[in-house]
Amino acid sequence: MIAIVDYGVGNLFSLSSSLRALGAETEVTRDAGHLRDAGRIILPGVGAFGDAREKLEATGLVPVLREEAARKPLLGICLGMQLLFDRGFEYGEHPGLGLVPGQVVSLRADLEDKALKVPHMGWNSLDIVRDDPLFRYFRDGEYVYYVHSFYARDCGASTLGASRYGNVSVTGVVRSGNVWGTQFHPEKSGDAGLRLLRAFAEL
Repeated sequence: MIAIVDYGVGNLFSLSSSLRALGAETEVTRDAGHLRDAGRIILPGVGAFGDAREKLEATGLVPVLREEAARKPLLGICLGMQLLFDRGFEYGEHPGLGLVPGQVVSLRADLEDKALKVPHMGWNSLDIVRDDPLFRYFRDGEYVYYVHSFYARDCGASTLGASRYGNVSVTGVVRSGNVWGTQFHPEKSGDAGLRLLRAFAEL
């Protein structure tokens, strides 16, 4: 069973619908016992880093997620991926979960071409930097759907895939041990995204 963490900031319906379409048993929950019983965990998220971190902290699930990440596959999606890092700098500095080394910084600040739109929204090809079981059904250069204004940096050792936006190499997929993250939304990335979710369900 795949447990999707409900802490008030996730796009839960489309994600759970996508997983069920793949035949995966799925539960949306904020119950610690259910997360411990699950075979895999997904941490979704939309919105601002600090607000999401506070809401996640309020659920009491932060220590549970850290414990379970040492035992089973955990996938962070979009803001959920950003929360996996050491810290984020959206409207101040905020601690992350510390499951993936690196930090989350402003995309606009690093873009040389200030005419490029932020949020970075739309389809971009994903270049595979390092092969991984998550790419079992995914081909190098396939297109995925992004919506974000901040991105993960200083995480080269954990980066599995990246997309180019102007001069910036946007970290698209990361892995550290049992923990994976995608900056883009696989549940909104058509067949390519469903194949990534299928691979995660089989890890």
